[in-house]
Formats: sequence, C-alpha cells, structure tokens
Amino acid sequence: MKILANDGLDQSGIDALTEKGFEVIVSKVPQEFLADFINAHEIRTLLVRSATTVRKELIDACPSLDIIGRGGVGMDNIDVDYARSKNIHVINTPAASSASVAELVFAHLFSGARFLQDSNRKMPLVGDTQFNQLKKSYGKGIELRGKTIGIVGMGRIGQEVARIALGLGMRVVAADNNIGRASIKVKFYNNQFINVDIETEPLEDVLKHADFLTLHVPAQKGGSMIGVEEINKMKDGAVIVNCSRGGVVDEHALIGALNSGKIAFAGLDVFTNEPTPSKEILNHPKISLSPHTGASTVEAQDRIGLSLAEQICSILQTY
Repeated sequence: MKILANDGLDQSGIDALTEKGFEVIVSKVPQEFLADFINAHEIRTLLVRSATTVRKELIDACPSLDIIGRGGVGMDNIDVDYARSKNIHVINTPAASSASVAELVFAHLFSGARFLQDSNRKMPLVGDTQFNQLKKSYGKGIELRGKTIGIVGMGRIGQEVARIALGLGMRVVAADNNIGRASIKVKFYNNQFINVDIETEPLEDVLKHADFLTLHVPAQKGGSMIGVEEINKMKDGAVIVNCSRGGVVDEHALIGALNSGKIAFAGLDVFTNEPTPSKEILNHPKISLSPHTGASTVEAQDRIGLSLAEQICSILQTY
C-alpha cells in the first residue's frame, strides 16, 4: 500500500509506516503532475502540509485515494467535505503542533517588546559606528509580565498560549464563539500545577482590554476578522500577533495602524499573499516576521509524523 507524502514527512512517521508494511514516497511532485503520479503509482494515501492543495478536480481524477492527510491543524487547502462525500477519509494532526505555534507567538512578542526585529537588522550594519544611538533608540522596551494578553480562539493552540501567558504572570482574556469556559492546567518542572478557569468574552471586550492580541482562528470567508474598525477599538500602543492564517488580519489596516502609532508592533507568521508577502509588510521596521513556521520544530514534526502514521494504520489495516 503506497503513501505519497508530497510535502515531506518526519522520519518517525516514515519508520512507523514502513514497519507496518507501507511504502512511503517522499518525492515532491509538482501540483500540475500530481494526479498522473497518484494514478500511475496507485497511491492510496496522500499526505500534504501547506504547499500542496487537494481540490475537487484532483479528488475526482484519483479514484485510488482512500485517505487525504494534512500534517497540521487547518485544512483550508483541502476540499474536506467533498472528499468525505466520496468516502475518502480526511485526517489531520490538531494536537501535534500546539506547543510549537504557541511558543512562536511568544517569540514574536518578546522580539517586538525589545525591538529585536529592528535591532537584528541594524546592528550588523551600523552597530560598530552607531552603538550608542541604537542603544538609546531601543531603550524603551516593555515587559510582558503583568500585561493583558487577549486570545481570539481558545482551541488547542489558544489554550497553550494561555498556559505560557499564565506562567509568565500575564492576565489572560479570551474570545471564542464556541467555547464558554476553558480550564487551563499550568504545569511546573517539579510536577506541581495550578488550574485556571478562563471565561470567554465578546470579541469587542477583548479588543478593549488587551495589551497584546493573538489570533488562533481558521481562515476567514468574506473578509478579515481584524480590520480598521476592530483596531480602532484597541488600546493605543497595543500589539497584534497572527500565527493562524493569512487574511485574518487586514494587512492594509495593520500597516496604517503601525504607521500612526495606534499599534506599537506586530508579529506575523502568516500572510495574505503567501508565498509572496508584500514588500511593505516585509520591510516594515515594526513587524517581527517568520515564514509560516509555526509548526516547524523538530518536536512538532516528530509528533505529526507519528500521529499521521497511527491514523493511517488504524484506517487502512481495517480494510
């Protein structure tokens, strides 16, 4: 039984599948040749991440497919409902990358809070000639401890963000239309822990109170979740981080708010025009940037590989 991991698969997943008798192909097949490759090799399982799309046309063209798997959380690059209507199993790994994405949120927050996104650009250029000037310009950093973080979307990733925030001594407020209360267990190194219940609030209240706003929601249909109107409701000097999906934050509105000082800085892992973000976004000195690497840690990829392998074995070995 052949599996095509078109966007790659961690060795842990490959080993687990190979031990069960599956043949795992990790060749990167261009999108336009994917259907022909799947049919020629009688592929039963197609695994993707963000780069490969699986739309109705591909599904119709590949009758051998039993499983379509997404190594990650969001499945907006797959026509999930249509695939399932054709009796194809669609799987993903919603729990595997939560910790990695949450830690990246704080990497962006710490970076912006201490101007690292700008100082890392300028220090190699003029650090030896303008050291004192740079020191002065970066002298008004802020601490996260004691500040309020607003989390929009209290699923697995949002709750992981809350755990880290609580451990840092931050106040947590949250908005989620589907979750009324989240019970957060914060563990410490010596096996001690605390439980904190967080009641979700309307988005408008979270916008009003948050010093830092982080988004953990699916791609939005018909517009952005955070645009000019929402930004205007936020505190002056607040911060926005988006490690969810491009388009959740209106980039034009964000640039305007950064230029006016309404928003102090932003952290972006995802972009409206991936994989070609706008030059204005990429060159802005108040934006901390990463190229959609939220789940790109050794640990997360290991968990993703093992999770996909477990699900595939469970499905195909029952045939």
